[in-house]
Amino acid sequence: MAQAAAVAKPPAPPRRRRRASATPRRLPYLLIGPAALLMLGFIAYPVISVFYYSLQDYNPTKPWRNGFAGLDNFVKIFTDDPQFWDTLVFSAKWVFVEVGLQLLFGLALALIVNQTFVGRGIGRALVFSPWAVSGVLTSAIWVLLYNSQTGITRYLADMGIGSYGTSWLSDTSTVFSAAVVADLWRGVPFFAILILADLQSVSKDLYEAAEVDGASRIKQFWHITLPHLKDAIILSTLLRAVWEFNNVDLLYTLTGGGPAGETTTLPLYIANTSVDAHNFGYASALTTVAFAILLFCSIVYLRLSKFGGENK
Repeated sequence: MAQAAAVAKPPAPPRRRRRASATPRRLPYLLIGPAALLMLGFIAYPVISVFYYSLQDYNPTKPWRNGFAGLDNFVKIFTDDPQFWDTLVFSAKWVFVEVGLQLLFGLALALIVNQTFVGRGIGRALVFSPWAVSGVLTSAIWVLLYNSQTGITRYLADMGIGSYGTSWLSDTSTVFSAAVVADLWRGVPFFAILILADLQSVSKDLYEAAEVDGASRIKQFWHITLPHLKDAIILSTLLRAVWEFNNVDLLYTLTGGGPAGETTTLPLYIANTSVDAHNFGYASALTTVAFAILLFCSIVYLRLSKFGGENK
């Protein structure tokens, strides 16, 4: 009986096998460890340095004034810097107009190129091609187009519209619209690409069932297409809003923040403060405030839009 019980008892697993099974679990973390450390270094160090210098008076051209400033930079931003509020208001206006128009035109283009027609591949390539152009090159293209001697205004003057030598970028009444159109050309394809990718996953059975029930195209778009695109629209608008808020290259190349500061956004004001005035301490404080504003607005937007929730 003792021998039978000894035979029936399963043998204990060897310790070597337990140690070997623990290695594959750690392997993914070991593989991504070097990349994670590099990303942490390249992201954490700049962020920490910005927070550090925001509490300092740091200007390489005036080293005798450098030192710990505490919260003086932040107090100055909110109480003694009217340009901060002007640039913040313009930044909000710029983001709202740009993101709204880009979403509207991007959605329309995505719905068009999602249809079946002859030359659809070429049409999609033409729609998406501006997104492949770099921001600096885009700015250079539109600088040439808005040139008062060789650009659009000259050919309009040849047709009797306007006068020769007119510059839309130097006129306070037209500079904002001109900058908006230039950025629309490159920003619309971003929405078109993301929305078109999400449109591909909509089941055609839903549209066929809606047609059987007598639903019109407008009702199909409102009750089928739009709810399906909800998360894609929320995510794309949030990403594009952050990018437009931080847009510096286009406005800097087109207008330089002018005329008379009419097109100076908060990031452009920060760039001018740090690069031109060499006031890195105050620019770091402005950057910290801009980061807090973006973080707060992003959280509120995601909460109000119920991103990731069920579509009703």
